[in-house]
Amino acid sequence: MIFGFLKPPPLSPRLARLRETVLLNSLTPLELKIVDGLMHERRYLAGEIIFDEGEEGQALYLITAGHVQINRNVNGMPEIITELSPGAFFGDLALLDNSPRTAQARAWDDCELAVFFRADFMGLMETDAVIGYKISLALARHIGSRLRERMSIDSPHIEVL
Repeated sequence: MIFGFLKPPPLSPRLARLRETVLLNSLTPLELKIVDGLMHERRYLAGEIIFDEGEEGQALYLITAGHVQINRNVNGMPEIITELSPGAFFGDLALLDNSPRTAQARAWDDCELAVFFRADFMGLMETDAVIGYKISLALARHIGSRLRERMSIDSPHIEVL
């Protein structure tokens, strides 16, 4: 191939895993590499609490390996909300504000997470508006989808303007 040198290099396994998430799948390889440079890798053992209900939200978490269980206290009793697998993300509202967490996140098994802090996201929006726009749009679509799903389950008669 004459112009083979113009072909972008293949993504590393970590970048390929990040690209599989709905939040980052619209990013180009270069944009993905920039975002990856802002993320912090964290490892949790099975049963370890990632964050507790009521704590100030400071980061979004992307699951790169393992599983996470989301729990909430209902009438003083713990209730499992969902279990998340690699490629999923949680804690997304923390990118928008610092309001308290509405649930607890706990490692279901040993897991690896890519953590995206709000301060890093805000800095990214100032330095690279295109990447910030793409992530913000994916985040808005995800939150909107969750809202529509929740409304159809709890109150099908409620309409959103």
